[in-house]
Amino acid sequence: MNKKLVSFALAAMLTATCFARTDSDDKKPTIRHRKENQQDRIHQGVKSGQLTRGETRHIEKKERALNQEERDMRKMDNGKLTKKDRKTLNQQQNQLSKQIYKDKHNKRKRG
Repeated sequence: MNKKLVSFALAAMLTATCFARTDSDDKKPTIRHRKENQQDRIHQGVKSGQLTRGETRHIEKKERALNQEERDMRKMDNGKLTKKDRKTLNQQQNQLSKQIYKDKHNKRKRG
């Protein structure tokens, strides 16, 4: 009887694991999620002292410009982003991500 119970419990766990996986696991992060992630990275860099005030201002200025560009793109297409818009924003987010990394790892410390 114990073997049956263990087998049943194991089967139930495997089934639950399969159902717990969502479609969003397979998708790339959305523009919104990437913005949130980058803001978290900036906040962590400020908190740890890895980003100086000037670096933070520069990154935040780029982030604001990117957000404005996204709003402008959405205005042009009734609140939607085209595939081309998403590609452009993704490339710009990649550049910003690289800048955040470079600034956090350049040995300058907040003074």
